[in-house]
Amino acid sequence: MRTAKTVSITLPPELLAKAQDRARSEHRTMSELFREALRHYIAGAEPSDPGWEALLRRTRETGRALGISNEKDVERLSDDFRREA
Repeated sequence: MRTAKTVSITLPPELLAKAQDRARSEHRTMSELFREALRHYIAGAEPSDPGWEALLRRTRETGRALGISNEKDVERLSDDFRREA
C-alpha cells in the first residue's frame, strides 16, 4: 500500500520552468524538489513567527473582501481568472 498521495498544483509557466531547471541541475525529480521546498517552507513558517501571523491576517482580510468562505469560492475565482486571461 502506498504511503504517499498524489496532488496537483498549478504554477505560472516561468515558475515551472525555474523549478524544472533546478530539479534538473540537482539531479532530482520534481516530486523530490517540491517535497524539500515544502519542508523548508513549513519549518520556516511556524505560527509564532510575527511575519507569518501578519501574512495570515492580510490573507484572511483579502479573502473576506473577495467573498471567499470556502474552497469552492477559491476554485470559482481561479476559473474566472483563467477564462479572462
